[in-house]
Amino acid sequence: MTESGAIAAGTAGRTFPLRPVIAWCFYDWANSPFPTVVTTFIFGAYFTQAVAADPAAAEGQWGLANGIAALSVAILSPALGAIADHTGRRKPWLAIFTGVMIAASALLWFVRPHASDTFLLLALVCLGTIGFELGMVFYNAMLPGLAPPGFVGRVSGWAWGLGYVGGLVCLLLILFGFVQADPAPFGLDRGQAEQVRITGPLIALWMLLFSLPVFLFAPDRPASGIGAMVAVRQGLATLWATLQNARAYPNTLRFLIAHMLYADGVNTLFAFGGIYAAGTFGMSLSEVIQFGAALNVTAGLGAFGFGWLDDRIGAKPTIVIALIGIIAVGVPLLLIESATWFWVLGALLGIFFGPAQAASRSLMARLCPPEMETEMFGLYALSGKATAFIGPWLVGAVALSTGNQRLGMAVVLPFIAVGGLLLLGVKTNVGNGASR
Repeated sequence: MTESGAIAAGTAGRTFPLRPVIAWCFYDWANSPFPTVVTTFIFGAYFTQAVAADPAAAEGQWGLANGIAALSVAILSPALGAIADHTGRRKPWLAIFTGVMIAASALLWFVRPHASDTFLLLALVCLGTIGFELGMVFYNAMLPGLAPPGFVGRVSGWAWGLGYVGGLVCLLLILFGFVQADPAPFGLDRGQAEQVRITGPLIALWMLLFSLPVFLFAPDRPASGIGAMVAVRQGLATLWATLQNARAYPNTLRFLIAHMLYADGVNTLFAFGGIYAAGTFGMSLSEVIQFGAALNVTAGLGAFGFGWLDDRIGAKPTIVIALIGIIAVGVPLLLIESATWFWVLGALLGIFFGPAQAASRSLMARLCPPEMETEMFGLYALSGKATAFIGPWLVGAVALSTGNQRLGMAVVLPFIAVGGLLLLGVKTNVGNGASR
């Protein structure tokens, strides 16, 4: 690092400013508590144990809500990305969807431990997930302009790692400051689960505070000056042309299809982690949070470490290693009966979650043409969500029909395997543009 707050890039002694990179990375810290604390561990377990009727029914309803969110993101993300490429700026879009996520989180306070509040909880989680995923389209599209190609993998890995640390810090604050605190702070009523419900407003405040750096210090493209309706028409026309001429980008298309499959498997495993721990192994809410903390430690270490590997050996080999690791650990994880072994294997599984996600983002940043970054990251979000409703719905359907959560979770592993096989055919030694 230089005295001027820049980081050395490559052997030529070039530098790039550090403050915008840190500001951009901190958005991962800001928004990661939503999927980690809300959708995976705290409210997933709270829904299973305090709101829904029984674990199998909860898994089916949770899968339906996640499927609706995924389908909504799949429909909206490519169009919004194409429109944003014509308006120029990305931060206003990022601010809108960050606001949606903050509002949905804050309103979770009103979800009481009663079956009558089932729809409210599922609706808020669904809305917050849509805000999270659509915000990531515009956030991810900022990555290619932040650092030289030789540092893209590390910057993406730093951000993912920082996100896991943020999720961990939130989990620990909630575990020791609220869930396990006796008496509950601020006069919170344990009989109405207020020590759990306060999680929503706390995460909303966290996101509001820590998302500010990206808006204040990270660079944005200048506004194009095109009117809103014109941008909408041109953006949709461009998207339609891109879809019609997808064969002009065969390499990128192959990657997006591979990502569509393995991301569905990885995201479904992560999204159902808390419900699986609570339902199959009978973990209490406090134990689920502790497990989530351990998972975030290993996932953060994996993201940080594999980010360096990404820039050394390439994003594709990094993703392949991560997917093999997830399958190798995931199979015995679904077979074991011991809660102790669940802890050990679950923590080991976390090492591979971060790299699979961070390296996928850096590979997309290397593949997309510069003038189509937001549109391509919209298609990237589409590839992550086009079949994402299938994974949760399959898990829910199998769990409901068999009454067995293990069988429900097992259906996601083939998605990861097939996606990894398709990824092997992606070329990474060609330049940006149609040749991809």
